[in-house]
Amino acid sequence: MQYDYIIVGSGIAGLYAALLAGPHGSVLIITKGSLEECNTRYAQGGIAAAIGRNDSPELHFQDTINAGAGLSDEESVRILVSEAPDRITELVAIGVPFDTVEGEIALTREAAHSLPRILHAGGDSTGEHIEVTLSNRVRSSGARVREFSLVTEIITENSNVAGVRVMDTKGGEVEDIACRFLILATGGAGRLFKINTNSEIATSDGVALAFRAGAEIIDMEFFQFHPTALRLPGVAPFLISEAVRGEGGVLRNNRGYAFMQDYAEQKDLAPRDVVARSILFEMAKTGADKVFLDVTHLPPRTVTTRFPNIFRVCLAQGIDITKELIPVAPAAHYTIGGIKTDHWGATNVSGLFACGETACTGVHGANRLASNSLLEALVFSRRIISRAIGADNSPAGFIEGDYIYSKLSERKIPEPLPQYSLAALQELMWEKVGVMRDKKGLNEAADILAGWEKVIPPPADRPGHELCNLVLAGRLMTESALLREESRGAHYRSDFPQPSSAWQCHIVFTK
Repeated sequence: MQYDYIIVGSGIAGLYAALLAGPHGSVLIITKGSLEECNTRYAQGGIAAAIGRNDSPELHFQDTINAGAGLSDEESVRILVSEAPDRITELVAIGVPFDTVEGEIALTREAAHSLPRILHAGGDSTGEHIEVTLSNRVRSSGARVREFSLVTEIITENSNVAGVRVMDTKGGEVEDIACRFLILATGGAGRLFKINTNSEIATSDGVALAFRAGAEIIDMEFFQFHPTALRLPGVAPFLISEAVRGEGGVLRNNRGYAFMQDYAEQKDLAPRDVVARSILFEMAKTGADKVFLDVTHLPPRTVTTRFPNIFRVCLAQGIDITKELIPVAPAAHYTIGGIKTDHWGATNVSGLFACGETACTGVHGANRLASNSLLEALVFSRRIISRAIGADNSPAGFIEGDYIYSKLSERKIPEPLPQYSLAALQELMWEKVGVMRDKKGLNEAADILAGWEKVIPPPADRPGHELCNLVLAGRLMTESALLREESRGAHYRSDFPQPSSAWQCHIVFTK
């Protein structure tokens, strides 16, 4: 059977695209877990939009550009901030229950935003509320949903998308499905790292599929590490939202000292990359494996109503955050680079589109501004459908600026080559390609990753395919980080600690 639209992934980007595509043709959503299993539901911080009385798209634009460290595409950012209010209106219309105060949508502030513009739903459960609302709408629409199915290959004919090869993850059966348009909305690559805030589905499937099909991959060296994830022995990292610092939370070291004043003028509201590195420096200085986030000075009611999920999770671990400090440390969080798209979500492969975390629209530049990611997913999902149905034929417009094109090169395989496994990969990436990098560590990682790519057998099940996808994504990230001999935004090289005007460009990998 042929579909007009095949959408791979069931986060906010994929579901929103499916709802918009429904009136214009047949839609198939393919997701490797259940429809509701995605990273969106773990998004606590909220969604940014200039809807406040004293706010404007221009202010939102300036904050986004400033966070992007010289690499954000201005046209992409203009699109994002100008279309944001309409996308919020649409979410309200389909039933997303944003938090309100006296009948108006409540707005909070997060780091690097110049004023409050973050919308929340259910306090710190924004992603879950949006995801549930959209998935309920999709289940009642005419879209067909194929769950527990993994796309293993993009089928092309004469450089055009023809369809996908799909494997049933329970029975192992494989079939080819044809389509006119293929939209990748598969999420990020957080599972590359030992310590991460992502769900187990974040295995960079979209980047790997697109790269193998001939799509260009851009800015992979920029990966955002969230500065504050719960750090307790034997407990999986749990995101402590940036909004906690936005409400007045203070970072302290193991001696109780509020150390961010030593590292940044904005103190606890500095950009994420600055705060994450500052925490690591402070941990090294004090010989500790964590720092602490303090909200005990805030009214208990504020803490429990604004952050009910964080309060419950910490309480289940024996920490009453209204009275006790929260132990935190950085964790891998968000893939800034990805599949290179134009201003309409299209790639260089005809018929192939990408949106959400797997895509790189140019909005985030070298460092994502907090709470712009859910917004980006909405804005560019809608633009994909507008372009596919021919409703708008404005110029395409890829990310502006200079490009360095590269390919994955042959490398000398180390002997002995460490045994490959997901755990070994995550340890390697965390130690060598993590928050702070250098040439020696990156070269070591690149050699091992190239070796693993050669010896891993052809995958036959979901874990096998995911491991292959992660190794490929790891290679793209590591080789990009090696090329960029400077520090900029979320990419930090201890051997090149300053930004360089020579590197105000984008690194693109092609097959």
